[in-house]
Amino acid sequence: QVQLVESGGGLVQAGGSLRLSCAASGRTFSSYTMGWFRQAPGKEREFVAAISLSGGSTYYAESVKGRFTISRDNAKNTVYLQMNSLNTEDTAVYYCAATRGRWTGQSMAVRTYDYWGQGTQVTVSS
Repeated sequence: QVQLVESGGGLVQAGGSLRLSCAASGRTFSSYTMGWFRQAPGKEREFVAAISLSGGSTYYAESVKGRFTISRDNAKNTVYLQMNSLNTEDTAVYYCAATRGRWTGQSMAVRTYDYWGQGTQVTVSS
């Protein structure tokens, strides 16, 4: 079992930055591919970014590539999402998720992930 707790959301002006954190319980954090997803009102949950077990490989949705950076600290059981150049379309609830094992071709799919945090709201004002 893995429990995930996100933090760092809030209200920011367009062009600003936020850093989300996700703290995981358990002693096998490094065995999980970690992902960030988001869900805007009236829309389906969508993939944002993911990171491999060691942190050596990262994957991004086209909409955030070049603006967001995912990273992890396995010693602290924590994954981060640095978000820069935010715009109003980034407004959503952001979720941290975990799936056991290595990255696969399915690792951008919501259904792949077994564990989810409660979400943190990110609101970008114009």
